[in-house]
Amino acid sequence: SSGIQTGRLQHQNQVLIMGLDSAGKSTLLAHILTGQAVNTSPTVGFNVGTLELNKQSSLTLWDIGGQKSMRPNWKYYLDECKALVFVVDSTDAARIPEAQMALKGILSDEKLRGVPLMVLANKKDLPNSMTIREVSNKLNLNSYTDREWEIQACSATKGLGLQQAFLKVNKLIKRS
Repeated sequence: SSGIQTGRLQHQNQVLIMGLDSAGKSTLLAHILTGQAVNTSPTVGFNVGTLELNKQSSLTLWDIGGQKSMRPNWKYYLDECKALVFVVDSTDAARIPEAQMALKGILSDEKLRGVPLMVLANKKDLPNSMTIREVSNKLNLNSYTDREWEIQACSATKGLGLQQAFLKVNKLIKRS
């Protein structure tokens, strides 16, 4: 029976972390995996790590580079994706329309049909951050009626809201 259990643990849920460059994806991944703030540089390609939530559940987190030149490559990471975590810089209102277009583009891919979405409004610890309602409206999240979605505020540098967010992602995967 030990073989079966090992097999169950190997069944990892692939979660993609996407968003524009400078949204805080790599900082978020580093913080949730190591518990500390880490200085990051722009991601070329991807970073990957496994988050053990409990004995039965782990998530394989793929942090995909968000620079404009790399966004066309996002589609190559969608196989086996069980949830999409889209990170937004909630202090950068000027780039929200760009984020909205990027999100809409990736969610229109057939491979993400019905895949649950978690939007993380990052940098909530900063004074000029938008509320999650503002971010939700600007991203037009209510238009995504074909999938479950959630939005939460977080701070990748301080680690605020990250654990709760990924526990919720795990629940969304189980329900989908």
